[in-house]
Amino acid sequence: MIVFVLAGLIALAAAGCACVAWAARGGPRWVRGVSLATLAAGELARGALRTGRRQGSGGDDGD
Repeated sequence: MIVFVLAGLIALAAAGCACVAWAARGGPRWVRGVSLATLAAGELARGALRTGRRQGSGGDDGD
């Protein structure tokens, strides 16, 4: 079951990337909307990754 969920997520990510490339070449309005959503999701994920690194790395070894 988890394999199908992961395969679906990968398919969505690939479709989003294709829409970003198509929108860069002037695709239809719905492609630009999907592209915007894909880029926004990427920015949110990048921001969450930065926040996680900042909270997780205190620089203290505990010695």
